[in-house]
Amino acid sequence: MSTTPLPKELTIGELARRSGVTTSALRFYEREGLIRSHRTSGNQRRYSRDTLRRVAFIRVSQRVGIPLSVIQDALSVLPADRAPTREEWAALSAHWRADLDRRIEQLLKLRDDLDDCIGCGCLTLERCVLANPYDVLGEQGVGPRRLQVD
Repeated sequence: MSTTPLPKELTIGELARRSGVTTSALRFYEREGLIRSHRTSGNQRRYSRDTLRRVAFIRVSQRVGIPLSVIQDALSVLPADRAPTREEWAALSAHWRADLDRRIEQLLKLRDDLDDCIGCGCLTLERCVLANPYDVLGEQGVGPRRLQVD
């Protein structure tokens, strides 16, 4: 039984198919410096196989609400010429742990406070005498004042 070796590089179509990301998104990621390719003599993009991990990392990070600029900063510390080691991924993960914990805390607060707000029926912070008497939150400026974690 012979097995054919895996190609060392992927075309943009292969990368899109394997990662579940559209080719336009891959070109956008490349423009933003999140992934990189090189060009063949026929001017076609070729991606190293480790780009699959980077794209998966980008997609998962976006799903949990991490902005692309933060993702880009994180990926910039990883080696560009080879697949990151387990230790390098672990260091990146540890760097984000505090931020993710803070986000989880905010989401839990949102979930818990949302029940109170919806149960009231007024659904307006300007008039809600329970959550925002006399619109004191409005005087503190813009932003989700009740959901901010101190």
